[in-house]
Amino acid sequence: MSMNEKKEEFYGQIGVAMTCRSYDEYLVMFNLQPHVLERGPILDVAAGASSFAAGAASRGYKVIAADPLYAMSPDQIRDKGFAEIEESTAKLASLQHKFDWTYYESIDRHKAGRETALQLFAHHFAEQTAEQPTETASSGAASTDGFDHHYNPAYVPAYLPKLPFADDSFSLVLCSHFLFLYEEQFDAAFHEAALLELLRVCRPDGEVRVYPLLSLRWEPYPHLEEIIRKFKDRGIACRLEQSNLPFIPGSTHMLIMQPLTSPLV
Repeated sequence: MSMNEKKEEFYGQIGVAMTCRSYDEYLVMFNLQPHVLERGPILDVAAGASSFAAGAASRGYKVIAADPLYAMSPDQIRDKGFAEIEESTAKLASLQHKFDWTYYESIDRHKAGRETALQLFAHHFAEQTAEQPTETASSGAASTDGFDHHYNPAYVPAYLPKLPFADDSFSLVLCSHFLFLYEEQFDAAFHEAALLELLRVCRPDGEVRVYPLLSLRWEPYPHLEEIIRKFKDRGIACRLEQSNLPFIPGSTHMLIMQPLTSPLV
């Protein structure tokens, strides 16, 4: 293989992929401890078809997931998810030597885990949708607490950098495999605005956690130091902390941001 060919060994992706990660994966990659989960409520942004909200609900934790995907029906999301899992597994098959398989053990177990997470999500999403009220919200009606929705209460269709939640609504705000990862599609201004929005809906004593800090080419996000400097100048505490799911080459850390400096760990 030539040097030029080696340079092209990366995970190619057009558009934003649907994520289908499990509750247990979230615990590992975000280093989530029980006392952090118990504080709730938690917001999972760009959650896709991950089963974190479903798993949290079954354990008595309050999690709301936000993603544009939730404008679709449960069947549409399930079909799209299975198609994307097949596509992503085919991509991984040609790049297996690049990834750390310590957690997943093998590509077959990785795929099975994605399918299980998708099924758990789809069941919970359909269940929540079936429970929503028949009335629709009046045009322009605003939520006063971030949770008074006339649509699916656990899954809110929303795009960054503008979320339909009140200020200071969540004790923990998570964003997995979206910010930084798609740096070729979203510029630095978008990332800065998105992080500001995540901080807006986070409580003063809460935290925002973002993982991974790499692009799809497995390169460090080029504007991260500048963004961290800007936020520190605003009085936001920022630090890098180890993630325990280094599957993507070099994905060893997450970004933690706090409106105040008192730690949530």
